[in-house]
Amino acid sequence: MPMNNPPWDQRIARVLVRPLVRTPITPNQLTVFTLVVALAGASLLAAGNPAAANWGAGLFVLARFLDHFDGELARQKNMKSRLGYYLDYVSGAVSYAALFFGIGWGLQTSALGVWAVVLGAIGATVAVAAMFLNLGIDKAAKLEDGAATGYPGYAGFELEDGIYLLAPITWLGWLEPFFVLCGAGAGVYGLWTLVTLIRLRRKVS
Repeated sequence: MPMNNPPWDQRIARVLVRPLVRTPITPNQLTVFTLVVALAGASLLAAGNPAAANWGAGLFVLARFLDHFDGELARQKNMKSRLGYYLDYVSGAVSYAALFFGIGWGLQTSALGVWAVVLGAIGATVAVAAMFLNLGIDKAAKLEDGAATGYPGYAGFELEDGIYLLAPITWLGWLEPFFVLCGAGAGVYGLWTLVTLIRLRRKVS
């Protein structure tokens, strides 16, 4: 999404990150911290315990919100870098891969049985594949150095913002159907990125 019309969560992050501008904290440190929080959330979701899953969902949602902080800090401190660009992509892919696998592992004793693990593995694979597809899209679109392709969005909300529903849905006990829908959504998103990349490459050639 263009920076002159960022999504709401990014606008909030832009304000909240300002106190860090005059500190030694770097954008890449925030990226690593965000990844650690996401992995902690995914690990709790993998425990297969409702109470742990509730905490895990909350932590993962927090991590996805914090994911906007590194980019905003980089812009405000003028510290954008190629390392940060790739690190952000890797962090996002690993986070979502861990989420899918964690939920799948945690739900293997549910009605889904072993299919929960299979669905989690598929979702994790799509998350990693989407990272490479998005890198290809950025290259084909010839974005400025350090810029990344935005997600489809409308009225200040992006497709990725749907992950914020993970916490309340888990707390309400609806994680299993939500997981199935997310698995299907991951497939659709993977297809969208692939089609987008093919179209961009055709325009360039």
